[in-house]
This record gives sequence, C-alpha cells and structure tokens, in this order.
Amino acid sequence: MVKLTIDLIARGTSGYTKKKRDESMQHYLKRLTHLYLEDRCIDEVGEDLSMCRNLTVLYLYDNQLLRIPTLHHNQHLTMLYLQNNDIHKIENLSPLTRLTKLYLGGNCITVIEGLDKLENLQELHIENQRMPPGEKLLFDPRTMRAISSSLQVLNIAGNNLDSIRDIECLRNLYQLHANDNLLTDMKELAHVIGGMFRLWRLDLMGNPLCHKAKYRDRVIVMAKNIDVLDGKEISETSRRFLHNWHDAREVQKKRREENLRKGSGEFGDGALLRELPPVKDHPRPPHKIPGYMMPGLMMKGEKKHDQKLSLICCRLLCICR
Repeated sequence: MVKLTIDLIARGTSGYTKKKRDESMQHYLKRLTHLYLEDRCIDEVGEDLSMCRNLTVLYLYDNQLLRIPTLHHNQHLTMLYLQNNDIHKIENLSPLTRLTKLYLGGNCITVIEGLDKLENLQELHIENQRMPPGEKLLFDPRTMRAISSSLQVLNIAGNNLDSIRDIECLRNLYQLHANDNLLTDMKELAHVIGGMFRLWRLDLMGNPLCHKAKYRDRVIVMAKNIDVLDGKEISETSRRFLHNWHDAREVQKKRREENLRKGSGEFGDGALLRELPPVKDHPRPPHKIPGYMMPGLMMKGEKKHDQKLSLICCRLLCICR
C-alpha cells in the first residue's frame, strides 16, 4: 500500500528538473511539467499532486490504482498514462479539457464513457481490458459522439468485440487497432471503415474474419486510403490493381442488373412479347353444317319456310283433283 507523497513526487522527476538549493518545494512542484511515477506500487493519489499546477504529462502506469485519481487541479494535462492498474470505471476526467492522449490499456474497464468534455482528445488506448468471462467492451453513444470530431487513434484490441458498429461515427480516425477480437462480419466492416476516409492504418489480425477468402484484398478495396494493414505496408501497385479490378467488377455487376431490370420491366409492359417468335394465325375452318339430321328436326329459321311450302303443295294437289 503506497500513497503518493511530496517526497515520491520529487523523486519522480527527470534530471532536467531537479530542485534548486534555494528553491522552495512549493515553487519547485509548481514548475514541474512531467512526472514519472510508473511502477511504484501506488494505490492512492492524495492531494499533494494538486500542487503540480503546470503538469502536462503524467506517467502512472504499472501501479495498483483502483480508480482514476481526481486531477481537477491539473488542468494543463495533455497526456495521461494509466495502463496496467485495477481501474474499473472511466471517471474524474471532465476537468482535463486539454487532454489529447489517454492510455487505459490493461485495466478492468467494461464501458467507454465519461469522456464527454474531452473535445481535444486525439488518442484513446483502451486495449486488453480484464473483463469477466463472456463480457465485452461497450461504447456509450454520447461519449462516442463527443469525441468523434477530434479522435484520430483508437486502440480497442483484445476486448471480445464481435461488432464495431458503435464506432461508426468516428470518421476522422487515422489509425484503428481492433486486433484479437471476435469480428466475423465483412459487410459490417466495409460499412464502418468505408466512411473513415482518413484511415491509413488498420490492424485486424486475430479476428475470425481474417480467415475468409481474399481477406486482405477485400479490406484494401474497402479502405481506399489505407497504407498499412496488419503491420504490412500496401504498395501503390497492389492498391491500384485491386481498385481497378473492383471497379471493373462493379461495372459488370451494374450491367447485369440493368439488363435484368430491363427484361423484367418490358415483360411487365407486354413489350417483351415483341421479342418472342411471331405466332401464325391459321385460317379458321368454314362453319360446317351437320352432315346428318334427324327426320323432322329443322334448323333454326327454316321452320316457317317449310310450312309455307307444305301449304302450296296441298293447294296444288287439290287443284289437280
């Protein structure tokens, strides 16, 4: 159990900022800009750190801190290193509006939150959190929106992530480290990184999707400006070839879709019938009169005519007699 004291602070400076003989401790602490307090078994940061008003860089990694210390008197901080402690929650950072780099890897954090006021944050490193089995790192939407315009580097490696849809709003990223997770969906990956037009480095090794066919080629096509994928540089020749191949495939696909659409549309309008072989109109056979009629059975319209003939015949017979 080690608590941070003035004596420990004084021993955590570089050789360039040693205390002068006639200098007061208060004045000395006030002019410090960098403190190197890593690997000191510190589990509590007291009020003495508040005397370092001009502190810009603070190294507190590899200690035993259970929470992020209160640093509201250190508002000039631009870099904060808190890796490999036992921190469970992101808190007490709102006063640090000038913070540009935040290192929280190797802790026990389960939610990225509490960064709403850090509008100048450029790098967030929160890799390899020690979480309970079955849990994964979560993203608070309000926090992600707040840092979306400034964040350039995000390290979320080794956090059991099966989706990165929650970081879709981070369109100004230059580097994304998402290796050693559980990502499988190539379509989601294309949707997310396709909108990150400034992205030049991407790390995805250790995810299941890396085993899919033509993984590297497909990712290069997705992220058009990427220069480094999984630690390997992409040559301009390879990039140009893959993009040309992809564009050619897209043209062919659009043509096929257009042809199919035209075909289905014409069929619906009846126009497709014009393309079918013409059907010949065979002449209809003339109306046939039945070749056999029962005696006394007359065709319609012939009954009155036969009656008149019978009367004429009867009269003639009478005259002849």
